[in-house]
Amino acid sequence: MITIYHNPRCKKSRAGLEYLKSKTADFEIKLYLKDDVFTNESLYDIIKKTGKNPVEMIRTQEAYYKQNMKGKDLSSNDIIKLMVENPKLINRPIVVKDEKAVWGDPPEKIEALFK
Repeated sequence: MITIYHNPRCKKSRAGLEYLKSKTADFEIKLYLKDDVFTNESLYDIIKKTGKNPVEMIRTQEAYYKQNMKGKDLSSNDIIKLMVENPKLINRPIVVKDEKAVWGDPPEKIEALFK
């Protein structure tokens, strides 16, 4: 099963969803800003599946980041905790299939899940 962590108000996330729809109808949408979908452990697991570090998955243009995180030396655990507490910080969309995950920006990155 494929899961997309989606924010319908985000242009990049909507583009990722449309790309995924063009590939398959067998997926579920998790509205991660509306629903409480992440724990520290689950987000860590998803980020690990992308092959990225937590800091690479932060939306650095968010006000929370600029006011509370920028320039600070935070551990990966601290970053994940802040991302769970403030999900707007998470880059989107994230698409997960089995043991692989991708940050779908640009949407064509989602193709890697179908190879």
